[in-house]
Amino acid sequence: MRATSLQPITAEAAPAFTLEGKVYEVQKGDESLRNFIINSYQPFIKKVVSKVCNRFIDHSMDEYSIGLVAFNEAMDQYQTGQGSKFLTFADMVIRRRIIDFIRKESRQAKTIYLDQTELDDEGGQDESYIQQKAAIHFYDEQCQIEERVEQIETYEQLLLDYGITFKVLSKNCPKHIDARENAKQVAKILVDNSGLAQHLTEKRQLPIKDLLQFVSCSRKTIERNRKYIIAVALIYIGGFSALQSYIEPEAL
Repeated sequence: MRATSLQPITAEAAPAFTLEGKVYEVQKGDESLRNFIINSYQPFIKKVVSKVCNRFIDHSMDEYSIGLVAFNEAMDQYQTGQGSKFLTFADMVIRRRIIDFIRKESRQAKTIYLDQTELDDEGGQDESYIQQKAAIHFYDEQCQIEERVEQIETYEQLLLDYGITFKVLSKNCPKHIDARENAKQVAKILVDNSGLAQHLTEKRQLPIKDLLQFVSCSRKTIERNRKYIIAVALIYIGGFSALQSYIEPEAL
């Protein structure tokens, strides 16, 4: 995620009566409010953790503690330039921390298992090792799928903040490869310019007039591909690794 394109929460951007406004007060140092928010959103935290783990989670489990820490981390890291509501952002942070924890636990379990197999007979060791390796590979794939789905859902919600749906995006996608590549380059130029990126994330509009100073294409071309350019720029800004293929160069 590009720090230069994201802006800290401001009082104007997040009114005090909203959750985002309360997070802003926490970032200013209101620790009592921090504790109040964490306590109030424990059911939300538990729900997210349980969904990732695909099983019931109670307060005594390590996964729940990691969810609490991740929610607290989300309050410190949340920025208005991310273009999403706080709970959407917190959900993503919690999921990533839980997935990282599960993968780490799986690697440790694999190491312990391999040490123990040295004490087993050779035939049983080979068969069990293959089963264990297959199970870990399958679990890693499931975690990646879960993370990919979550990123797509978050990205879809982010697009809605800009008045764009997947259906609208498919209709506005440039038909020719060279046109798509040009639009991707425009989006990359926009994201690399902190001022242009800030305008996009704060105003929810493409800064066409200012953008024309940095690109070689015409205003008409940018306006025609406006929604596609915004969609590509948001992939960069949001750091959606699962959507990386959509912004990589295509063969002309």
